[in-house]
Amino acid sequence: MSKWGYFMQDDIRPRTAQINGESWGARAHDWADIQEKTVQAVYETVFKEVALGEGHHYLDAGCGSGLAASLAAERGANVSGVDAAAALIEIAKARTVDGEFVVGDIEELPFEDNYFDLVTGFNSFQYAGNPKTALREAGRVCKPDGHILIMTWGEPENMEAASLVAALKPLMPPPPPGAPGPFALSEKSKIQDFATAAGLSPIEILDVQSPWNYPDRETAIRGLMSAGTAKRPIDEHGAQVVHDVFAKALEPFEQPDGRIIISAWFRCLLAKK
Repeated sequence: MSKWGYFMQDDIRPRTAQINGESWGARAHDWADIQEKTVQAVYETVFKEVALGEGHHYLDAGCGSGLAASLAAERGANVSGVDAAAALIEIAKARTVDGEFVVGDIEELPFEDNYFDLVTGFNSFQYAGNPKTALREAGRVCKPDGHILIMTWGEPENMEAASLVAALKPLMPPPPPGAPGPFALSEKSKIQDFATAAGLSPIEILDVQSPWNYPDRETAIRGLMSAGTAKRPIDEHGAQVVHDVFAKALEPFEQPDGRIIISAWFRCLLAKK
């Protein structure tokens, strides 16, 4: 299978939880306290673009520790979230006590048809066990006049964060044949084709700058090590090895006052059913 074929397959077996649940929940509080905030600018831009507000029903598919949901609730929306990691869901529940958060597969959403005004997948649909099925599910639960949002990485050229994404590659086993990389949907045509293949109609592409800003190098390392992609290298090589890899990769981004600032941007596709 080609890397692009991975996104086009019609396998409907839900299996995101077994792939991602343990890895993304391993350092849940560091993710919630540090790393999830690096994409907050994207959440706020999307909510403003679709005028999310009072009385709207919002679902974050792959909601992590619920930062996006909490921001949506502040705007008056009724919020729900699904994630594979139980530890992250517990944080989301604590953040937004009136929200509805469940552990599960985003390929099999436990919600009725045509219910939500906005369904988002912030770097989640493409990492599902079955990406196309997950995106179809997002369309199923979205209202006919609602929006579905797919967020992926921006194109890696001249984006400093791409070097951090690649830093662990030497510690990872070779990927299976045809496995997509993190930037597989970054081209405009690819993300549009992904939406179309799932039965959605692309409406608009938003490119959002969201620099990673940490107060110091150790905080940055804790944030980076909280990502699910770091768990296997930590398990196989030890936390200190992974710590040291990130410490070296962060050196070019350290400011005179000790802060770490890294350029990053994300590509978002708004679609309708």
